[in-house]
Amino acid sequence: MTATIRFFEKPQCTGNARQKAILLSSGHRLIIENLLEFPFDRDELRSFFGALPVPQWFNHLAPQVKKGEVDINAMDEDEALDAMLADPILIRRPLMEIGSIRLVGFNIDELERIGVSCKASPRLNLLEGVDLEGCPGDAAGISCDQPRTLPVLG
Repeated sequence: MTATIRFFEKPQCTGNARQKAILLSSGHRLIIENLLEFPFDRDELRSFFGALPVPQWFNHLAPQVKKGEVDINAMDEDEALDAMLADPILIRRPLMEIGSIRLVGFNIDELERIGVSCKASPRLNLLEGVDLEGCPGDAAGISCDQPRTLPVLG
């Protein structure tokens, strides 16, 4: 089935770009939203997390989480929502809305389960074995917030 997916991303995020490429190459239509600027209300944001435990709502690669400034394991739902509404970089990406279904994170098996076919994507085959929610720059020590430039050649 071809789906129209409202895809909430962090602009310029390489991980989100890979996820979008998989969905687009599978024939799906994307409506892109800027996760960092979207005016979520509390109930709307909460609706993406379903029955997941609070720590799984968070972007584990957010600088505040990695540095231990935000203890995602000590928060209840209200504290988590307060933190994420105040600083959207804490929200696990992507958030997706497919009809009346809302999801957090990029889980191919969950997408397939709800009828959003992705497994035949040629992009997915190229990324076999890659963590599709991870940041490719993280393994190389590159922060998405750092400007990237080409090296100066002699």
